[in-house]
Amino acid sequence: MKSEKNPDGLPLAVFDQLRTGTGFHRSQFYQDITIPFYGFNRPGAQISQGIRDNWWRQGMMGAIKAQYDCVKALSETDFFEDLKTIDVPVLVMHGLDDQICPFESSGAKSAKLVKKGTLITYPGFPHGMPTTHAEKINADLLTFFKATAAVAA
Repeated sequence: MKSEKNPDGLPLAVFDQLRTGTGFHRSQFYQDITIPFYGFNRPGAQISQGIRDNWWRQGMMGAIKAQYDCVKALSETDFFEDLKTIDVPVLVMHGLDDQICPFESSGAKSAKLVKKGTLITYPGFPHGMPTTHAEKINADLLTFFKATAAVAA
């Protein structure tokens, strides 16, 4: 969230909208959020109703209180100091067309704060890139895991 310590963060109003959606308009919220989450609002995007339905299903199965509190925890907790203490290899993967967590205020900072961070960015990829671009994401994960295991051996 935007603060003195995090001037690039998103304004509180953005998180208030998420809280309102999860707390009071839940079913519609979980339908609507899929459009920017998966980049389905971008030119040339092929909307997958199956992906949208699965996201809605997962959202509706979750506990409303937990989802509401999750937005608070993610938006109002300062994780910067915690990230600095992580001393194992970390892979930060971030789509550069992420409309949910903008790269500059999240992925870019996270990769710099962890001691052994590796950053991979994906031009044009959305927040939901593990679903929309699973083949590429899985290949990069496997490469990172193999490289990390080789160093540890």
